[in-house]
Amino acid sequence: MTQTSTACSRILVVDDEAVVRESLSSWFEEDGHVVASAGNAQEALGILRKDPWDLALIDIKMPGMDGLELQRRIREVAPNTMVIIMTAYASVDTAVQALKEGAYDYITKPFDPEHLTHLVRKTAEHRTLAEENRTLKKQLETVVQAQPILGKSPGILRAIELIETVAPTDTTVLISGDSGTGKELVARAIHASSPRAYMSLVVVNCGALPEGTLESELFGHERGAFTGAHYRHKGKFELADGGTLFLDEVAEISPKIQVELLRVIEEKQVTRLGSTHPVKADFRLVTASNKDLQEEVSKGRFREDLYYRLNVFHIPLPPLLERRDDIPILAEALVERIARSMNRPVPKIDPETMRLLVSYDWPGNVRELANALERALVVERIDGGNVLRASHLPITMNDTDSHALPTNGQGKLSLAEIERTHILRVLKSTEWNISRAARVLNVDRTTVYNKIKQYGLQKS
Repeated sequence: MTQTSTACSRILVVDDEAVVRESLSSWFEEDGHVVASAGNAQEALGILRKDPWDLALIDIKMPGMDGLELQRRIREVAPNTMVIIMTAYASVDTAVQALKEGAYDYITKPFDPEHLTHLVRKTAEHRTLAEENRTLKKQLETVVQAQPILGKSPGILRAIELIETVAPTDTTVLISGDSGTGKELVARAIHASSPRAYMSLVVVNCGALPEGTLESELFGHERGAFTGAHYRHKGKFELADGGTLFLDEVAEISPKIQVELLRVIEEKQVTRLGSTHPVKADFRLVTASNKDLQEEVSKGRFREDLYYRLNVFHIPLPPLLERRDDIPILAEALVERIARSMNRPVPKIDPETMRLLVSYDWPGNVRELANALERALVVERIDGGNVLRASHLPITMNDTDSHALPTNGQGKLSLAEIERTHILRVLKSTEWNISRAARVLNVDRTTVYNKIKQYGLQKS
């Protein structure tokens, strides 16, 4: 066995075969672990009652009390001891039963030393995380808070009201909104206000991973399931057991994975790639998309049955363009947060800078606002003075081609020129979405179409 373990564990080996006990004890001692062994369940329980042990490797078939019953007894006498089941290939079904009853994993005989070392290391890491979670739970028993959702505009107040309504339930939630509007922030707020707040929030960006990688990440895989699968890997559904799984950009999931996702949602159990044994997973599902999923369904790119499964409770988020009154609130909060992260005094935002922030259309929404302010704080630090000025903002925000109004050659503006420029800016900021542009302009869609035709406006 190679010296790859990074931490010393206390390991108890329980097997009725002396050669197995001796081999495993020798391997683990080589890796620096403290090892004890027992030839039957009663002997093992005696050892566990005397001293604490991090891990117990238990043979599934032993005379007298078998491994399954021993595992149940260990939960009573040593609940913090993790269990790995040892089994022959013919007893895999029994090992799966052990997993359902709380075993961390199982390994089949004959053992691969490298695989066993990896498994013990992963068990130690899992145990460390579990202990940290228990400590954090005690610290957070009085209050669990997510980053606040700031704003006073009608759209954002409605979103906050919907979050407060759905968070205490286990209902599946679909969050819609343009990129950068804060969909993950909403997902975290739902989780933090839910009964699952002390468990994991697992986040997956479905648009950032190719199909094969996403499938393995979501559902997990068995060792040897495909080229490069050297070890068993638990998927995100399993990792979210007891907590919340947030799938961002869910519209990017391929048709094949859509089918598999629908099955997992309906059955609340997942089958790893390369396995035929499903594993139960108790998760709350929250998804998000910057695309109109109903439109994706009508175009045949998204399954209708999956859409209805995801859209049980809908929270729409407005773009920043439609909530300009919130920009000063957001800007002040973001500047304070960024300055604190830089370990520096919080600068003031001068009135001209705030005017520019409010007048800008923010096609990248709150994310773009945060990035612009972070850049501004870096530049302001070089200048000194502890005041954010318009000159500190990104150059594109002061681009006269996109924000300056045209004149008639005499330095004066006609009403038609002002209207044309403003409508074009709104169309660009909404990516020529006529419905959204009409809402921003506070007119109907027909008026927008007529103005496009009147002024000869075209996408550039």
